[in-house]
Order: sequence, then C-alpha cells, then structure tokens
Amino acid sequence: MKSVMHRAAIAGALGLAAAGSASASVSLPAVQNTGQVAYLSGGIGQDEAAALQAEGRRWPLTLEFAVANKHRSEFAADVAVSVRDAKGREVLNTTSDGPFLLAKLKPGSYTVEASLAGKTMQRRIVVSAQHPNRVLLLWPSNVDQGIS
Repeated sequence: MKSVMHRAAIAGALGLAAAGSASASVSLPAVQNTGQVAYLSGGIGQDEAAALQAEGRRWPLTLEFAVANKHRSEFAADVAVSVRDAKGREVLNTTSDGPFLLAKLKPGSYTVEASLAGKTMQRRIVVSAQHPNRVLLLWPSNVDQGIS
C-alpha cells in the first residue's frame, strides 16, 4: 500500500510539474507563407528565442542572425532575407521579426542573402529531408543596428 501511495504521489508531482511548464510555455509566432514556403520569424526575448530554437528541430532550415561583439554576440532583428533555389528563382523574400527565421523549404540547394544595416551576407546552403540545417549569419561588430 505504501508503494502505491508513493507512486501516486510521484505521478501527481510529475503531473503538476508538466502542467506548470505548459502554462509557462511561450506561444510561437504565427506561421506565414510566401508562395509555397511557410516560415516563422521572431525570437525577441529569452522565452520566445528558446521556443523558436526548440521548434527549429522540426523545420528544414533555421537561420540565426547576430552581430559580433568583443565579449559575446548580440541577436539581430529586422534582417532582410532572400532565398533563391538552384535555378535562381526567389522562393522567400521577407524581413525577420527577430533573430530567428525558420523556413519549410523542399530539399535542395539554395542561396541565402541577408542584409542588416546596409551590409549583405550570402551563403550557399543545402536543405536535406533527413537533417534540419541551422545557419548562423554573423555580422562584424562594426555593423550599426541603431542600438545605443
């Protein structure tokens, strides 16, 4: 009888912990679409950034935007993003709402072009059906984001 009560107490505690974490969870930004490409953009604040990082495991491509700093990198937002397929067709054109952009791209080769404060970076990437691809776009510390 003691063992059954102990298991019931553990199960109850685990249930309360799960309910507490669910109520503390952050909702993800709304999924948007450009043509046939669905994407999420955001990550302002620690909770939303953590939620998008976790969600990125289920999306073919996660782009992360940051600016280098002497001590640590700082997240960047309002990054203009263009993604072109192997034939040069633009499949996504948007401005990020935060430091993360998750995109549901079909497997294949793409070119990502991202611009922040007039500085543009370009990356060639491959999207796989089996493994999500995470790409960090890190601008040098001399890029002025207008943050004081």
